[in-house]
Amino acid sequence: MKETGPIWALGTMSGTSLDGVDAALVRTDGQRIFDFGPTAYRPYQPAERDTIRAALGRWQGDPGVAQAARVVEDAHISVMRRLVGGADLCGFHGQTLAHDPGGRGTHQAGDGARLARALGKPVVWDFRSADVRLGGQGAPLAPFFHFACASWIDAREPLAFLNLGGVGNVTWIDPAQPGPEIPGAILAFDTGPANAPIDDLVYRRMGLSCDRDGALAGFGRIDKTILKRFLLHPFFFRVPPKSLDRDAFPDLVRAVEDLAVEDAVATLTAAVACAVARAAEHFPRPVSRVLVTGGGRRNPTMMRMLAEALEVQVDPVESVGLDGDMLEAQAFAYLAVRVSRGLPTSCPATTGVRTAIGGGRISRPEP
Repeated sequence: MKETGPIWALGTMSGTSLDGVDAALVRTDGQRIFDFGPTAYRPYQPAERDTIRAALGRWQGDPGVAQAARVVEDAHISVMRRLVGGADLCGFHGQTLAHDPGGRGTHQAGDGARLARALGKPVVWDFRSADVRLGGQGAPLAPFFHFACASWIDAREPLAFLNLGGVGNVTWIDPAQPGPEIPGAILAFDTGPANAPIDDLVYRRMGLSCDRDGALAGFGRIDKTILKRFLLHPFFFRVPPKSLDRDAFPDLVRAVEDLAVEDAVATLTAAVACAVARAAEHFPRPVSRVLVTGGGRRNPTMMRMLAEALEVQVDPVESVGLDGDMLEAQAFAYLAVRVSRGLPTSCPATTGVRTAIGGGRISRPEP
C-alpha cells in the first residue's frame, strides 16, 4: 500500500436499522476525495436480523453476542468479496450492539482480523474505542468525511449533513475552514431517534421492515401531548457533542404503544423532525440547506415534517450528486485511509474527545 497520494479504499456499514451491509469504494488520500467507485449491498435475511436484534444492548461475552458477531462477519465477507479486488485497504465498522460512552464504553460486534484473513487485504476496524477511552462519545464518526464531501460539492456557505438511520445525527460545516479538526470548522452530534423506533414498531405490529414511503405516518394523526413530553427528555438540554444508544428513548416507545398503528408511526415520525429542530438550535450559525442521508430521506412524510420544522431547504444528498445509500460506507473507507496515515478521525467538536485523535486498529492478512 502506498504511503502517500490517493488509494482505493473499501468501506462498509451495517447500521442500527439492521437492514443489511453497505459496501463502497472511495479513492482518497485521507483528506480529499478524488473519486467514488462501485458499491454493493447485501441485505440481512430475517433469521440473521433476528439473531442480531436478540443481541442488541449486550456486551462481549453476553449470551447471543458471538452468534450475532458471526452473522455480521459472514455478511460483510460476502458483500466485500464483490469489490475487494479493487481495494488497497478496507474499513470495517462492525455492528453496534451497545453504546454507553459514560459507562461500559462502546461495542461493535465483528472481528476485523477474521475479515483480513478472509479477504486478503488490510482491514481497519474498532474505530470508536480509542475515542471513548480518551473521554469522547465515540460517535458520530462520519463528520470528517462530511467535511470532505462539502469540499467535493464545492459548498461555499454553512450547511448541514443530516443522517437519518436508526438514530439521527447531524454535522454542521463551515466549508471556508481549511480542515475538519480546525476549531469552528464543524460541530457534530446525535439528534435523537430516527428510523429505529418506527421500524421496530411496524415490525412488531405488522411484520413489516419499515414504514415504506411514509405511508402509515401520512395517514396517521400526531399525538402532540406525547411529543411535548418527549421534548422534555434530558438529552435535548445537553450541550453537544453528545451521542445516543439505539434504544435511548423507551418512554417514547411506551407512550405510543396504545395508539393506532398509523397514529403511533405519525407521532414517532414527528418526533424525529422535532428532535432535529432542537438540534439546529445548537448550530454556531444558520445553515443555507440541510442535506439528508440515510433511509429517512426516502420517507416523504418525514422529509416534509423536517422542512416544516426547520424552515430551511431540506434535500436528499442525491441533489448534489452524492449517494445517500452509501455515504456511511464511503465514510469508513475514507476514515480507514486516515487511520492508516496517522490522521485524526475525531476531535472535540465531533465527539467531545479531549483532543483530535485517530482511532481504529489495523489487522493485516496472514502471509
